[in-house]
Amino acid sequence: MRRNHRQRSPLLSKLRRQTLITSLLATALAALLLLPALLIGPVAPVNAAEVLQVSGPDRLLIGDRNRSASIQLGCMTVTPGSEDAAQAWLRLRLPRRTRINLRPLAETEAGVLVARVTTPASGDLAEGLVAAGLASALPCG
Repeated sequence: MRRNHRQRSPLLSKLRRQTLITSLLATALAALLLLPALLIGPVAPVNAAEVLQVSGPDRLLIGDRNRSASIQLGCMTVTPGSEDAAQAWLRLRLPRRTRINLRPLAETEAGVLVARVTTPASGDLAEGLVAAGLASALPCG
């Protein structure tokens, strides 16, 4: 007795259904894993800010590859009369091209960013100036 080729055995139908379900689950999982990457898009490499110049006892000129900005150290004020010593202290710890981390706090009316500035070697610069007796701490929010 010859079977019609359109008729399938129940075992073959079940195997094909299981293969199809497995394939659909694998495709759905791959789509879920790739979805965040597709939504975010390609991410540019991160470049840390670098010190270009110490321009005052509490001011830095920083930059990355194509921008520069003036930064004022936050959470402290330089003690009157110790401006030159504070600037020398900063220059000693921040040679040109030193990588720094910024935590923005505010912006002055002149457009200068007020921020907490840290380096891997020196830690928080405002705390260092206060510890050296060259500045007094201010409330920081």
